[in-house]
Amino acid sequence: MERENKTSISEFRLLGLPIRPQHHVLFYILFLSMYLTTVLGNLLIIFLIRLDSHLHTPMYFFLSHLAFTDVCFSSVTTPKMLVNMQTGSQTIPYNGCISQMCFFIFFTDLDSFLLTAMAYDRYVAICHPLYYTTVMSQSLCSLLVVGSWIVSCASSFSHTLLLAQLSFCAENSVSHFFCDLAALLKLSCSDTSLNELVMFTMGTIVIMLPLICVLVSYIHITATILKIPSTKGTCKTLSTCGSHLSVVSLYYGTIIGQYLFPSSRNSNIKDIISAMMYTVVTPMLNPFIYSLRNRDMKAKSINFSSSLSSSE
Repeated sequence: MERENKTSISEFRLLGLPIRPQHHVLFYILFLSMYLTTVLGNLLIIFLIRLDSHLHTPMYFFLSHLAFTDVCFSSVTTPKMLVNMQTGSQTIPYNGCISQMCFFIFFTDLDSFLLTAMAYDRYVAICHPLYYTTVMSQSLCSLLVVGSWIVSCASSFSHTLLLAQLSFCAENSVSHFFCDLAALLKLSCSDTSLNELVMFTMGTIVIMLPLICVLVSYIHITATILKIPSTKGTCKTLSTCGSHLSVVSLYYGTIIGQYLFPSSRNSNIKDIISAMMYTVVTPMLNPFIYSLRNRDMKAKSINFSSSLSSSE
C-alpha cells in the first residue's frame, strides 16, 4: 500500500531499440538467433565441463559459473525485448520493471566478480605454478563464487530498495529496451541524490575495483611471461589466459565506453548500443572465444560433435 501511495503509475513503456518499423522482422530474427546461440553455447560449455573429469579444475569451475551467469544475464532482458518486438507492445508492469532491473544489476555484478576470480586463478597458475594446487583449493574456489553471489545480491537489493522508495508521477516512458536504473531515475519525481550516490559507490565497488584487480593480475602475468626464455613456453602461457583476456576486454570495454566516456550527442542511442554489446553480444561470443582459443574446450567440443554424428 505504501508503494501505491507514492507512485501514480502501474506500468512503464519500454521505447526499445531505435529501429524502423520495416526492419523489425529482420532484427527480431537476428536477436532471436543471437539469444538461442547464447543459451545453447553456454549450456554446452557447462555440459562439457560437467561431463569430463579432466575439466574439473578451478579455471573450468569458474568458467562453468560464468557460462551460467551469461545465460541468466541475457535472459533477463532479451526475451522481453523479443516479445515486445513480436507483439508491438511496449509496456511492462511496475513490479516486472523493478524485478528486471534487480536481476540485471545482480548478474552484471556477478559477471564482474567471476571475471576477477578467473583473473586471480590465471595469476596464481602463471606466476606461482608450484603453489597453484595449494592456493586454488576447492574451498577457496567455492568461497570466491559464494562471496561473489553475496556481494552481488547486496548491491542489487540496495538499488532495488532505494528505487522502491521513489515516486513516479506521470512520465513512464523508459528510453531503453529494458528497465535500466539510470533511465528509471530520470523518470522519478522524487529526490534521487541518494540513489545516485549509492549507484556511484556501488559501481566503484563492483566494477572499478574488480577491473583494477584484473589489470594488476595481468601486469604481474605479463612480467612473468617476459621472463620466460622459450618462445614456445611464452605462447603456451599466453594461450592459457588469452580467452579470459578477450572476454574481459569485451565486457569492460563497452561498460567503460558507456559510463566513463559519456557523450551528450545521441547519448540515448550510444547507451542502448553499449548495453546491447554487454547484454546480448558478449554473452553470445563467450562460448566461441573459449572454444576457439582454449585447446581443451576446442578438443572436447570436437569430440562431442563427433560422438553426436556417429550416434546418428
